[in-house]
Order: sequence, then C-alpha cells, then structure tokens
Amino acid sequence: MTHRVSRLGRRTWLTTALCSALPLWAQSLAWPGKPIKLIVAYPPGGVSDTVARALAEQLSARLGVPVLVDNRAGAGGSLAVNVVAKSAPDGHTLVFTALSPLTLSPHLGSLPYDAMKDIMPVASVMYSPVLIAATPALAQGDFKALLARARQQPDALRWATSGSGSLGHLMLENIRSSAQVRITHVPYKGGGQQITDALSGQFEVLSTNASGVVLQHIKEGRLRALAVGAAARLDALPGVPTLSELGFASANFSSRFGIFAPTGVPGTIVEKLNAQVNAVLALPALRERLLAAECVAAPATVAEFAKGVSSEYRHMGAIVREAKIQAD
Repeated sequence: MTHRVSRLGRRTWLTTALCSALPLWAQSLAWPGKPIKLIVAYPPGGVSDTVARALAEQLSARLGVPVLVDNRAGAGGSLAVNVVAKSAPDGHTLVFTALSPLTLSPHLGSLPYDAMKDIMPVASVMYSPVLIAATPALAQGDFKALLARARQQPDALRWATSGSGSLGHLMLENIRSSAQVRITHVPYKGGGQQITDALSGQFEVLSTNASGVVLQHIKEGRLRALAVGAAARLDALPGVPTLSELGFASANFSSRFGIFAPTGVPGTIVEKLNAQVNAVLALPALRERLLAAECVAAPATVAEFAKGVSSEYRHMGAIVREAKIQAD
C-alpha cells in the first residue's frame, strides 16, 4: 500500500510539473490537472459558505478532482478577491464572493487589486434579495405612504442600514435622489444589532438581506415588509412589490454572488467552469437549498455575467460619487 501511494504521489507531482511547464493554451487542454481551490470570501457556517461547499462537492464529482474550500473572510470580501487576483491564471484558484468587492468597494477607497483588470467573471451563482421593512415605529402605510411622509416631514424618518457604503445605503441614496425626499440615514456596524433595534422601534425603516430570521419577524408581525430589491417578487412574500414595480428600477438592488478567477485564465477553461456551475445550479436539491436560505439561483453565460458586473460597477460608482458616500 505504501509503495502504491508513493507511485501515485510521484504521478501527481509529474503531472503538475508538466502542466506548469506548458503554455496556458496547452494547459487548458489538460485542465483540471490538480485540485482546485475555491476561496470563499466569508467565514464558515453562513449561507454563502454553505452554498460554496455544496457547489464544491458537485463540481468535484463532475470535474474529477478535489475542489477545496478555503475561507478567507475579511475586508468586506476584498481579502479573498486579492488572493485570487495575485494567483496564477491557470483555472485552479477561484473565489466565491458577492459582487460588492468588485463593483462597490473600488469606489469607496483604494484596493490592492484593480477590480476591472485583475479579476475575471466565471459564473453567476445566486442573488440574495434586499428587503425594506417598517419597524413598530412606523405603525402603518405602504412604501408610497412612507415617501409621502418623508416629503411632509423632511429628515424625520430614520432608515437603518448595515453601514455606510453598504448596499442598503446605496439603495437609500438612490431612492432619496430619485424621489427628492430627505430621510435620515442610520448606519450600523453589521446586521445583528440593527435587527435588535428594529424590533424595539429605534428607527422607522431598515434595509436588510432577506433571511429566515427576518421573514419570521415579518410573518409574526414584528416587522412589516414594504418593498424588496429583487428580479421578481419573493415566493415567501407574494404581496410585497419589488422596487422596480414601485418605480425605482435603478434602486432595485440585490446581493449577487458569483465565481471569479484571475484575469488570463484561458477561455476554454472559463467556459467549461461556467457550464458546470450552471449544470449544478439546475439540480433540484441545490435550488431547494438556496430557497431555504431565501436566495435565488441566478445562472448566466460568461458574457451575460461579465456584462452585469461591468454595469453594476458603473452604476455603483455613479451613486457613490453623486451622494459623496464614504466607507465607515
């Protein structure tokens, strides 16, 4: 047994050495020639990590090599993206992340990578809807009534987000600008305390990612859903309109997640990865897992995903500049 393992080890080493000596176009013919590392921009245990591990398991079975998950949380996802940006463009190092480290963070401060040059989109995976909800401090009225009150009482309404420069903050800024209303922004450091204070009516409105916890509060009447940032209404909240339906298409944000690679990975590898991810997303078991976490599968071609990333980058930049937003 020891002799057999040794021979396998030498064979793996030889294959890796030969592949690394070949030009990229030739490497793509033999890809994948070794285990693939999928760096996840979030800590273990969360929804993003759970989805990434499910993807890794399925991709490993389809590609015939281990797909190893490596959690690199920090700096709003920029830490993980930077690791991949500096990696060899051979298709063996990827990152699973929300789009924000590529489309929003670059407009809020300097980064060690160029989001539009050092990283390339591979596959769109899912999006997490953003809910706008009223707290007990706003006893009645729909979204239109909220805006009417904001016009009547400038700065009186308080809208909480998970922080300055967050997706919820940009949503608020876009709505304030489009509707010509003055609403006070209340930034939090993350979502935990924000939800606690929402339940006690410390402010009138909040924007937060849809989750089982938030939906349970809505179901039990502790919070009241006013609108959702999503491509379509949520199955769990069929009576709640999207921001697009309410006339705020440019504020209809959701947190989109995908897989990226260092720029320079051969197109044949990128297309193969994209096809395999889309095939995994079509599996009923994975779709059910996403829906259980209030996320929606969002498969796309490489070209469609790249176009969406580029469009969001420009849109986010325009909002940040207009509102003069600065990160916490």
